[in-house]
Amino acid sequence: MDNSTEERLLLPDEFDRADLKKRVWNESKKLWRIAFPGIVARVTSFGMIVVTQLFLGHISELDLAAFGLQQSILLRFVNGILIGMSSATETLCGQAYGAGHYHMMGIYLQRSWIIDGVTATILLPLFIFTTPILRLIGQEESIAIEAGKISLWFIPVLYYFVFSLTIQMYLQAQQKNKIVGWFSASSFLLHVLLSWLFVIKLGFGLPGAMSAFILSSWFLVIGEFVYIFGGWWPQTWKALTKAAFADMLPLVKLSISSGVMTCLELWYSSILVVLAGYMKNATIAISAFSICLNINGWEFMICLGFLGSSCVRISNELGMGNAKAAKFSIKVALGTSIIIGIIFWILCLIFSREISYLFTSSEEVAESVSRLHVLLAFSMLLNSIYPVLSGVAVGAGVQSMVAFVNLGSYYAIGMPIGILLGYVAHFQVTGLWIGLLSGVVVQTLLLSYLTWKIDWNEQVNKASERLGRFFVESTKGSEESSNLS
Repeated sequence: MDNSTEERLLLPDEFDRADLKKRVWNESKKLWRIAFPGIVARVTSFGMIVVTQLFLGHISELDLAAFGLQQSILLRFVNGILIGMSSATETLCGQAYGAGHYHMMGIYLQRSWIIDGVTATILLPLFIFTTPILRLIGQEESIAIEAGKISLWFIPVLYYFVFSLTIQMYLQAQQKNKIVGWFSASSFLLHVLLSWLFVIKLGFGLPGAMSAFILSSWFLVIGEFVYIFGGWWPQTWKALTKAAFADMLPLVKLSISSGVMTCLELWYSSILVVLAGYMKNATIAISAFSICLNINGWEFMICLGFLGSSCVRISNELGMGNAKAAKFSIKVALGTSIIIGIIFWILCLIFSREISYLFTSSEEVAESVSRLHVLLAFSMLLNSIYPVLSGVAVGAGVQSMVAFVNLGSYYAIGMPIGILLGYVAHFQVTGLWIGLLSGVVVQTLLLSYLTWKIDWNEQVNKASERLGRFFVESTKGSEESSNLS
C-alpha cells in the first residue's frame, strides 16, 4: 500500500494522534504541489497582460490609458464571468477525483467548454461595440476610440479563456497541473520575445503588441490540447462524448452561481476604473489606477494559486468523505498565504515608486501611483487571506453564499465609500482606493465568519449527493456507443 492510499484510509482518531509538525509538513507538500504550478500559470498568464501594457506604455500615454481602461474594464468583466463559470468545473472535478469517479472529469470538462463557449459568444458584442459603449458612459472621446481599436484584438483572447481556464481547473483537480505551469511559463517567454520583436525591433506598435499577445496565448491552449488528446491521462479523458450534452441544467445553475460570485469581485475594481475616468485629467487618473491594479493583480495571481490549491484540497477531501482533513487543510493554506502576503506588503512599502517606472515614463503618473502605495500595500496583504477563503467556498460548492457576501461588501459598502471620498471629499483616486480597500476588509471578515460556521460533515454529505446526481456509468459498451470520435 502506497502513502496516498494510507492517507485516504486514515481514520479521524489516527489523524488526531499524528504529530502536528508532520501533519503540517505533509499538508504543505500537498498544498505546494498544487499551488506552485498554479501560481506559475496564473502569474505568467496575467504577466502577458502586464507585459503588453509595459510595451504600450512606452509607445504613448493614450495607448497606455486605452489599454488600461480596456483591460481593467472589458477584459476583467468577461474574464470574471468565465473564471466564475469555470470554477464549477473545479468543484465537480475535485470532488469526483476524491471520490474516484475519474471518467466523469472528462465529461465535466466537455460540458464546461459548451457552457463557457456559449457564454463567450453572448459576450462578443461588447468587444465589437466598445467605442459606443464607452461614449455612452461618458468616457473621453480619444480614449474611447483607441480602446475600441484595441478591443477587436481581444476577440481571439476571449475564446482562449474558454479553453485555458477550464483545462487548468481540470488538470489541477487531479494534481496534474505541473504541465500547465510549464506551458504557461513557455508561452510567457514567447510573449516577451514576440513583443520585443514586433514592437521594438520591427516597430509594429499596437498591432505588434496585440499580435504577440494572441499568438503566445494560443500556444498555451494548443499545447494543453496535445497533452489531453494525446492520452497522457486516460483515466479522466476517454474521448469526446455525447454524455457531455446530458444533464446540462444543474451544471449551468452551479456555473451561474460560481460566475456571480467571481464577477461581483472582479467587476468591483472595473467600476472604480470607470469612475476614475470621470475625474480631472482622466488619462493620468486611469493610467495610475490601472497600474496600481496591475501591481495588485500580479500579487493576487500568486494568491489565486492558493485559492486553486485550497479548492482542490477541500474538494478532494470532501469527495473522500474526510471532513477533519478538509478543515486542517484550510488552516495550513491560510497560514502559508498570509506569510507570503506579509512579504509583499513590506516590498510594496519600500519599492512602490520604482515599480511604477516599469509601466510609464511619465513623472506625473508615477507620482500619482506613489501616493497610493500605502493603500496598495494593505490591499496586497488582504489578497493573501480572502482568495483562500473563496477557494474553500468553491471546493465546498457554496458559491452562492459568497456571492451575497461579495454583493454586500463591495457594492453596499465599498463603492459608496469610494464615490463619497473620491468625489465629495475630493480625494480623487486615493478616495476610490480607500473605498476598494474598505470593501475587501468587510469581505474578508464575512468570509472568515462563513468559513468558521460551515458544518463540514454536512458538506461531505452534500458533496456525495452532488456527485451522485451528475454520475454517468462508465462501461466499455456505453463509452463506445457515446463517443463522437
